[in-house]
Amino acid sequence: MFAKLFSGAAIAMAMLAATASVAHADDAKVLNFGIISTESSQNLKQDWQPVLDEMSKRIGIKVTGFFASDYAGIIEGMRFGKVQMGWFGNKSAMEAVDRASGEVFAHVVNPDGTSGYYSLVGVQKDSPNKSIEDILKNAKNLTFGIGDPNSTSGYLLPNYYIFAKNNVDAKTAFKAIRTSNHEANILAVANKQIDAAVFASDTMDRIEERQPAVAKEVRIVWKSPLIAADPLVWRKDLPADTKNKIKEFFLSYGKTGPNAAQEKAQLAKLQYSGFAVSSDAQLNPIRQLELFKQKGKLEADANLSADEKKTKLDDINRKLSDLAKS
Repeated sequence: MFAKLFSGAAIAMAMLAATASVAHADDAKVLNFGIISTESSQNLKQDWQPVLDEMSKRIGIKVTGFFASDYAGIIEGMRFGKVQMGWFGNKSAMEAVDRASGEVFAHVVNPDGTSGYYSLVGVQKDSPNKSIEDILKNAKNLTFGIGDPNSTSGYLLPNYYIFAKNNVDAKTAFKAIRTSNHEANILAVANKQIDAAVFASDTMDRIEERQPAVAKEVRIVWKSPLIAADPLVWRKDLPADTKNKIKEFFLSYGKTGPNAAQEKAQLAKLQYSGFAVSSDAQLNPIRQLELFKQKGKLEADANLSADEKKTKLDDINRKLSDLAKS
């Protein structure tokens, strides 16, 4: 499974190794900022580059954006010290924290001041499928678009709330299932290339602003519970002084200083109003979802002995109990 999930990581790492500007945490001349592939790299660079340029000026260290073809490339880049910080979703942030010496230090804030977003499922506006129940009932005749395996809204939430809770195996339920980023899934639905797809609400907001004609072709048939706003993650081994400068930059961006108005306009392009302090604790609900998913698979596994199953279920229940206390 991991070989499949990280198929793009090897490419990403090769690209990083070939980049002269790559720096380790102990080389403070250049820092690489990873940006997960929710949209085309062209759109992401257009939105994030002015923020990175301003950060370079404010912290006194050149900050370079890194765009991988999948989420795994950013996680692996951080794991090997080639990416020092970045913008993640909660699921990919959890992987970075657990596997890549990552640490959550902030999260984005929505334009209305809220700190969350949603996973959505959309169909073409004239689709006969009016609900997620219709999609599941007619799955054998439908093509379905899902997100990157390390995406919270594109993969983890729909797999739990739509498929696991309805005892549906998405891999076999549909005529075909395709994996892509949020933007590509929206465009595929709008252009009738697939019947239904998952995407994030913040990406849909950007499509509505940039391509309103495309957005009008998509009808939402399912909305998830609120997901904690996207976290910013840095490597734990960054120097304390560098961390302080980075945190101060994000917390003040668009709020104070002579360029606040210009920065606020840039935040609007990202569909944010700013950034707020956070920690690894914001990942706990995602950890719970992952554990519930594992628990369901274990309970349905007829190949395990009763003792093996009990041991593994007890371990999951202990972890769930610990999360509930934290």
